[in-house]
Amino acid sequence: MTTKKRAGGTNPAAMDRIAFMDWASKAGLDVPVERLDALEAFETALYKANEVMNLTRVPQEESWLRHFIDSLLIEGLLPQEAKVLDIGTGPGFPAWPLACVRPDLQVTALDSSGKMLGFLLTQPLPNLTVVNARVEEWGVREDFDVVTGRALAPLALQLELSAAACKVGGHVIPMRVRGELFSEIDVSPLGLKLKKTETRRLGETDIFRAFPIFAKVKKTEARYPRRWAEMKKHPLT
Repeated sequence: MTTKKRAGGTNPAAMDRIAFMDWASKAGLDVPVERLDALEAFETALYKANEVMNLTRVPQEESWLRHFIDSLLIEGLLPQEAKVLDIGTGPGFPAWPLACVRPDLQVTALDSSGKMLGFLLTQPLPNLTVVNARVEEWGVREDFDVVTGRALAPLALQLELSAAACKVGGHVIPMRVRGELFSEIDVSPLGLKLKKTETRRLGETDIFRAFPIFAKVKKTEARYPRRWAEMKKHPLT
């Protein structure tokens, strides 16, 4: 994706609207112009806040690719009107772009960092709920149609953190990278079963995001998720 300069300044403008809409069309996304305005306003607010809050290390000129496009790669895997949980959302990825582009979704953005969520709360959307909690201590179970998160931990830990919140009949779809081994973890105690893996190319780069799709086939055993220290010391194998 190309970049351009802001008129009359030296800061790079993160958005090339023509390139973004070309990608959206190829991906089957219908993004109205007013949604582009909202996405660009979010980007502006993020990097203004980032000057003092250290919310992201992604350079502003790369944000539309590495934050916004990356967040939307999962969009086609989400059913209409799904209730979606994004674990480890940080300043709002993928939760905020998904809620912005898909108003039919009900998205919950969860993170343990009050600083990150403090920014996100300044960018409200009618279909976005923000929760400040550690998911293993949150206590919500069997509630969401889809649970996701951008590689927030090693795969075994991410699945353990995600499974309990997903309802039976729903799916856990972690956002990972191509090349990981997704079938070597025993996820049966979590009530999960690997159905298939989808891959999506990140813009015009050579980077491919992998989406292993785990179906929730039965309730997660009550002892999961364990405390963070325990699951980290003894991950599922």
